[in-house]
Amino acid sequence: MDVFQHVNHARMVTLLEEARIPWLFEDDCPTVALRNGCVLADLHVKYRGQLRHEDTPLDIAMWIEQLRAVDFTVAYEVRAANAAPGSPAAVTATTQLAAFDIETQRLRRLTAAERDYLAQWIAVPSPS
Repeated sequence: MDVFQHVNHARMVTLLEEARIPWLFEDDCPTVALRNGCVLADLHVKYRGQLRHEDTPLDIAMWIEQLRAVDFTVAYEVRAANAAPGSPAAVTATTQLAAFDIETQRLRRLTAAERDYLAQWIAVPSPS
């Protein structure tokens, strides 16, 4: 909590990471290589509403927003546990992650298995 009784920014970034890691790096999924070689390339967080301690546990929805040869973008919507279904998210965010080869210290292409796994989480935009 910050001095205004809101979940502070550093904690929100950590909560996004704590939600993302188990989702993307489960033991039984083909993204095992990402566990050993993936770097955060970009992070955007937008605060659209207040989240307070009594709003926990938070509900964090995640999906793949963009999937490219070397990187992918995870999108997030964060809501209070007691938020009505379909209510506006209090926090929206994106993280861009890049596949990385630790030994060569260079970016690498995602494998076919990694791309296939990530592709199943791509959200189809709803019609406007």
